[in-house]
Amino acid sequence: MKRILTVLAVAAVAATPAAAQWAGMPVWNNPKGGTGITVSGDLGVPNEDGGKGTAFGARGTLGLANLSITAGLASWKPDAFNESTTSFGAIAGFRVIGGSLIPVALNLQLGAGTAGEITSGTTTVPKMTNIIAGAGVSVNVPTPGINIEPYLSITNRWHKPTGGSSVSNIGWVLGANVGLGMLGFHVAYDSESYGGGVTSGILGIGAHFQLKAPIGM
Repeated sequence: MKRILTVLAVAAVAATPAAAQWAGMPVWNNPKGGTGITVSGDLGVPNEDGGKGTAFGARGTLGLANLSITAGLASWKPDAFNESTTSFGAIAGFRVIGGSLIPVALNLQLGAGTAGEITSGTTTVPKMTNIIAGAGVSVNVPTPGINIEPYLSITNRWHKPTGGSSVSNIGWVLGANVGLGMLGFHVAYDSESYGGGVTSGILGIGAHFQLKAPIGM
């Protein structure tokens, strides 16, 4: 219980490793990008250091060739709490390298989000503001009928509780996006160390639907 409260208070209850834009979710990425609109449904499962519990979220992404803008929300109930925290966030990805003729893609990420106050007994974790900045690299695996994109992202994460001082950590995400035409699936594992032997880990899975087929991917 004490460790969970320390994680939430110091790291910030806001997404990807129990901290990021969306509470209890990984910092999702798609370095390859594309055009059109994509709607995603997500499930996040933090480890013990991350607060445990289950998070549910939804995102919408607008792809403009090299630029993608995503906005979404998530609800996460850590094991030590009787209530859920709801977070709202957005992230922009800019593809620097990659395209239809290049199997390797590199993008830059910049995102922010907030997570609502949450209480356990007499302990209250205040509203958290989170900012992330970093980059991701992916490889397009040529598989007939299936589009597979494994990726690695590394980001710096700033967590600022209302009325408190900000904390900065480095986190990494190992994931993959799988496309089956307009329907697809995604999976990721997010890790962020808070120091003192506390390392939050989040396993995330989900499905997405592209309202318009990607172009130039």
